[in-house]
Amino acid sequence: MSTAVLAALALAGCSPAGDADTEASPTGAPADLCDAAAPTGDAVEAVDVSGDAGKPSEASFKAPLEFDEPQRLVLDEGDGDPVASGDYLQYAMTAYDAVTGDEIGQLGYGEGELLPSLVSPEALGQFVGCENIGSRLVLALPGTTAQDGTQSNGQIYVFDMLGTTPTAAWGEDQEPKAGLPTVELAKDGAPTVTIPEGAKAPETTELETLKAGDGATVGEGDGVLVQYTGVKLSDGSVFDSSWDRGTPAQFQTTGVVEGFKKALEGQKVGSQVLAVIPPAEGYGASEGHELQKETLVFVVDILATQHIEAAAATDVPAR
Repeated sequence: MSTAVLAALALAGCSPAGDADTEASPTGAPADLCDAAAPTGDAVEAVDVSGDAGKPSEASFKAPLEFDEPQRLVLDEGDGDPVASGDYLQYAMTAYDAVTGDEIGQLGYGEGELLPSLVSPEALGQFVGCENIGSRLVLALPGTTAQDGTQSNGQIYVFDMLGTTPTAAWGEDQEPKAGLPTVELAKDGAPTVTIPEGAKAPETTELETLKAGDGATVGEGDGVLVQYTGVKLSDGSVFDSSWDRGTPAQFQTTGVVEGFKKALEGQKVGSQVLAVIPPAEGYGASEGHELQKETLVFVVDILATQHIEAAAATDVPAR
């Protein structure tokens, strides 16, 4: 998929490799999301689409299509729940060059091709509004001008709203192992970790699957969307938590310490994993790090993955 398409996706706030810390916050009431939706227009109304919603499609139009502002048109209204601000939307799309009419690429219809994106009035809500899950839309995004003066063509998207991703692991509960830290979950899924008396650091990272998911398997270097809480084995105090920040984290498996990496790769989406990580596979080599000598305990909920091959195909690394 071309750089121009990826730039348009970034403007929409739904880049498949967007950093979770830079995405719009889940603010706004449902009414705000409806009001945020872009209007329809001549460009999207000129697009003919064949194929069923939720499956790869073909679109045709008389090129070039000219438009200066984003446009949207609901082709098929799904029968799922309306999307809400703060949801993480699973979606797929086919992109076309608005000037030439050529198909640029297709993304999201295969397993592990895209991470879900946060819906907010400021970003993705401009295009999905408060439509129902299962809906198919036609979107028109104007071309952009780069800092070096290079101009990109506008794009047309056939955009399918496939579902929403929970913000806590949903896999089947597993029997806990004796002797490991125990985990109690709040109603929203946030974990509280209790360290057993006399707990000692393992020589290598020890893993326990608390919930067994049945989604895509996370591979080496894949991008992931996760919730996590990290505590010190020494005193049980929390040193980092996505739950405390109010939003899942998004990164690449190769961008974390070795023990955390082990808790991700080979696991299935929907799983919750407990990892007890000794300093050697944590921050032991990071001289002066406050956690250098600590054994770390992480509870990780794996919500989604983007396979490294899919990220490479878009010329953007998953983070």
